[in-house]
Order: sequence, then C-alpha cells, then structure tokens
Amino acid sequence: MNNNEHFKSGFVAVIGRPNVGKSTMINALIGDKIAIVSDKAQTTRNRIICVYTDEEKQIVFMDTPGVHKPKHKLGEFMVDAAIASLKETEAVLFVVAGNEKRGPGDDFIIEQLRKVKVPVFLVVNKIDTLKKDELIAAIASYGDFDFAGVIPISAKDKENLPELLKVLGEYLPEGPQYFPEDMITDQPERLIISDIVREKILLATRDEIPHAIAVDVDEMKTRPDGTTYIRATIYCERDSQKGIIIGNKGALLRKIGAEARVDIERLLATKVYVDLWVKVKKDWRNKSGMLSELGYK
Repeated sequence: MNNNEHFKSGFVAVIGRPNVGKSTMINALIGDKIAIVSDKAQTTRNRIICVYTDEEKQIVFMDTPGVHKPKHKLGEFMVDAAIASLKETEAVLFVVAGNEKRGPGDDFIIEQLRKVKVPVFLVVNKIDTLKKDELIAAIASYGDFDFAGVIPISAKDKENLPELLKVLGEYLPEGPQYFPEDMITDQPERLIISDIVREKILLATRDEIPHAIAVDVDEMKTRPDGTTYIRATIYCERDSQKGIIIGNKGALLRKIGAEARVDIERLLATKVYVDLWVKVKKDWRNKSGMLSELGYK
C-alpha cells in the first residue's frame, strides 16, 4: 500500500447518455480493457468499478450504464444503477459527445446532477471530430449548469486524458489507498468474460440482436494440460435471434468464440478453449428472476 502521507483517493462517477464513449474513456485512463466497447447504445449494463493508481492518488471510476428511457425491467435496472452512483462519490464526470446535439437524455441527467453536492465536470468527448468553433458551441449548449470545470477529450486518441487525471487529483481529498496498486477492477473474472463474449456478439450482429442477448459463464475450469475450459450460454429472446447468432452451419458462433478467445487469453494469461451455447429465454429482459441470475441486482 502507498505510504505517501498526502496520498489522495476517491470515487468518481462517470455518467452520460448511451454511446458517448464513457467505457472507451475509462479503458484508456486505466490502460486496460475492462468495460466493453461497441458502437451500439446501452453496451454497459452493470456499474463497473475501474481503478487508476499512481504515486500520488487512487481514483476509483464507476462506469455506469448509459441513461436512457427504459423500455423493460433491464432498462430500469440500468438507469437506477447510473443514478444511484451519483450519491456515493467525491466527483462526477458528465460525459457528452461533442459531435451530437444536447437532447432530452442530457436534460434528464442534468436535472439529476442539480441534486448532487460534489463537483461535477463536463467532459466533452470526440473532439477529434470537431473544429474549434464546433467545440465552443458544444460547450456553450450546457451553459445553464454550473460545472466545476470543462474538459474536452478524445477517448479514442487518448487526447487530454492526463489533464483529466490532473484535475481530478486536485479535487480529491487526502485519503487511503482503497485497492492494491495492481488491481484495476472489482469485477469477477466470470463477469468480465461474459461481457467479452457479449461484446463480440454486439460487433457481429445488428438490429434487435444486441439488446436481446445476455451471456452467462456456466463453467470455468483448468484442464490437466494447463489450458482453461470455459462454457458459456448466450441467451436470446426468439428462435429467429438464435438462428442469426449461430449463423450458417455455425459460422458466426465460431467467429464469436474465436474473437472472444483472443481477449480472454489476454485477460487470463493462459490458453483458453471457449465453448458457446445459445438458448432462447422468451422476454428475459422483463423477468426479475432471470435478471438476478444474470447478475443484474
């Protein structure tokens, strides 16, 4: 643990509409891939804790699901998780996409932020796509809120991320190192693995498929030869979705498994065999028991 008597630490909530780059930003900040990323909205479903530590500070980022109008119990869980995180922090990062206009979702978040008593920073992402006057206009559109600061960044290009860490360090109180310096997340390996598989499905499919699937790791064991065997079930809501995920003669499912294996081997630092199965659970997103089984609690 750190012996710096002036060490700073604290929890920072990251909130914003779906698909504004929250997870990409956090992965870049901590230097590892923990939160899954895709161009599909509502990629992050659980609140994920990611830890950044250096000699002077430890910042515990809480990556929250994108705030949106819920259409089912899963959506309600996601929004509740995002809003609840605001009450447990030393600071809040409100992430917006600079290349998108302010919308009703942003207005809803700002109304929640008005109740927060800690510093709130506006983080304008995707500045790599903006001209200077467009960035100024994007910032001005949020002028009705008294932010502690405005930090333009490009999560994709890692532009201005050191400045973001510096600013947060100035606002954090002196405190203990909550987590070991080599720990970057509190997520169990099985949950990270299920999210890796889900990410590969998101990248390989379109239309309703990305929002209708969940992944559960049923078995994970080390074989005598030192390799890790992982059996996971992909849940969807309709037979037609099952057919799409499996693909012609199982081609898409094999592709998903092969791409997931690469990331899982990097995570576990060992050879991995990924065994994927697809099952239909009709309307699982509206069943509280099923949501609880899948870790949405």
